[in-house]
Amino acid sequence: MTATIALLAELVGFDTTSSRSNLGLVARVADRLDDIGARVRLSHDDGRSKANILASFGPRAPGGIVLSGHTDTVPVDDQSWSSNPFRLTERNGKLHGRGAADMKGFIAACLAAAEGFAAAQLARPIHIALSYDEEVGCLGVPSLIDDLLAQEDKPDLAIIGEPTGMRLGDRHRGFLGFRTRFEGRAAHSSDPSAGASAIYPAADFVGFLRAVGHRAGGNDRTTVNLGRIEGGSAINIVPSACELLWEFRPVTPQDADETERLVAAYLARATPPDIRQSTQRHVHVPPLSAVGGEPALVVAAALGGIGPPFAVPFGTEAGFFQAAGISAVVCGPGSIAQAHQPDEWIERAQLAAADAFLARLAGWAGRRQS
Repeated sequence: MTATIALLAELVGFDTTSSRSNLGLVARVADRLDDIGARVRLSHDDGRSKANILASFGPRAPGGIVLSGHTDTVPVDDQSWSSNPFRLTERNGKLHGRGAADMKGFIAACLAAAEGFAAAQLARPIHIALSYDEEVGCLGVPSLIDDLLAQEDKPDLAIIGEPTGMRLGDRHRGFLGFRTRFEGRAAHSSDPSAGASAIYPAADFVGFLRAVGHRAGGNDRTTVNLGRIEGGSAINIVPSACELLWEFRPVTPQDADETERLVAAYLARATPPDIRQSTQRHVHVPPLSAVGGEPALVVAAALGGIGPPFAVPFGTEAGFFQAAGISAVVCGPGSIAQAHQPDEWIERAQLAAADAFLARLAGWAGRRQS
């Protein structure tokens, strides 16, 4: 565990807030994995300011397993920290630092275990897959999975190491984010009929979204939320534009399709003829659906994941792997209750549990396994 904590300290020292580049951390991690013999590949964003890391150990063969994590963190702005958020600080067995729980603790455990992966005689490959911009919509994961499938044989399993206290998460809702814009015609408010208010149809749409959310709401149902409204310029001007940011969280891909169709049908019939309307989807994180006898769940339980399986209350990249035909489960050290908080922390005991889990993984993938 000493190695894992030292690596965690190094990772926390990189400010990889999603609004910043992660290339400093990527270079350090890629060099370390390359030095111990991994097959290392990077895939960049369009601006080449961020990159995913794919590191593979063992043979190029089917039946492998992916250890998936993200390198970015949420900001520390407007948070009151008791210590430097980018310097790992221990107090009473708790290791504090931005990303300690979400999810550099898991990444540190994977890097510490990597030397064992490299030294083992593996019959099945182990892939460490680290993505960028998970916190703002899992933006790096699709290209990471594309790169994995293009360069390596398709893995059977993926373990997403988000903080679950090493419990087994077999399902979670997805996340789809939209921007809807209404455009009308400005006029002096003394004669509103000379213009076309963009706010009135937007207000009607707000009511529709609320009704959809009420219809679908619940902890185990698709939920809908309107997060932001912006429109108009002055009290005495008929507003020419109004924009809404809204999202829904589907339980299944079928729920996602049904809700999108419902919204599209409403906008088509309810938007006045003198108003232009456009809706763009800017975030799409697919749900993770529970599947009986899910292979990733079975293997993760054998490695020390804690049952019974539960519904993860937050979104992850697991749904992307499942959509690609790779069995996925969410299981990692730390608590989501500490994520995104000031003085974020992870316990030493959680890192020790992750180390033990990954040591068993090396044995599972070894040649002595059937």
